[in-house]
Amino acid sequence: MSNEVRLAFSHPDERAKANPVPGISGPLDRISLRDHIVEVEIGAFQAERGTTQRVCFNVVVEVEPFTGVVDDDVDRILSYDRVTEAIADSLAEERLNLLETLADRVAGRILAEPQAVRAFVRIEKLDRGPGALGVEIVRNRKDYGLGPEIAHNAANDPRVIYLTNDAIIAPHLPQWLDQLTEGNRPVILCVGLPEQVGPETSAGLAQRRIDLLSIEQNAWVLAGRDRRCVVVETRTELDWGMKHGQISVWAPSKIVLDAVEGPHVSVRDTQALTRWFAAEMDAAEVIFVGDGEIEGQAGVVEERHHDLRDTRLLSNDD
Repeated sequence: MSNEVRLAFSHPDERAKANPVPGISGPLDRISLRDHIVEVEIGAFQAERGTTQRVCFNVVVEVEPFTGVVDDDVDRILSYDRVTEAIADSLAEERLNLLETLADRVAGRILAEPQAVRAFVRIEKLDRGPGALGVEIVRNRKDYGLGPEIAHNAANDPRVIYLTNDAIIAPHLPQWLDQLTEGNRPVILCVGLPEQVGPETSAGLAQRRIDLLSIEQNAWVLAGRDRRCVVVETRTELDWGMKHGQISVWAPSKIVLDAVEGPHVSVRDTQALTRWFAAEMDAAEVIFVGDGEIEGQAGVVEERHHDLRDTRLLSNDD
């Protein structure tokens, strides 16, 4: 009995260790979030309306052990950001009266991730009494079928901008970036091959990697032109950048080489590669900035072309 009381008030990690998941015989890995405090308006009482209070989150997520080579690759694991984002998204959805509702929504979002098996979510109000008042729930994937379907929010779909080499060195590049950051839509920049021809080999796969690395070198040239541009290579980094207003410059090697259904185009056709990437990212539109006419492409994204002589990149209505 004393052990049960101890477990009831210990961190959810202790509860997880003491209670195996039904139907799973092998051990599970765990990631945890401790003492994550957010100020939020929540509660059913009138005194809790129109004011914020501190709410503390402790979360443990049990995940399927990764059987392959992790290789220090953030895209192969369940990122801690997914846990904090589940909390932030649940709080942003609507004002809630009950911690139980909030805990269930947080658990549902976490368990929608393919690696997650079970989630322990403890939420406590820190300002409603002399102690912490809270609730703890345990949920597994079966509680949500295959996991809750989180509605796609098209407002968060990025704008993918392709910059030619002339655009990268254009004197009004900083003004274009000023316009891009004024909008509500996330921005990801793509570039092509540099003007200087890189090494060449007759081995196709080797040349593909060389070309991808050349594109990444050009991405670093762009980043050197404006400190707001951050070169990123993983989907996790891109997602983080989109959520935090960062101007990301896509370094393509990792995503292209890791893709199950990779681009069926030569990576030297960097405009076609950008269209493939935009579709992978559910982009709202693709904008090409540079010389030459680019024919519109039918598909999930809108494609626009801007001439370098036009210093005005986006309209106020965009």
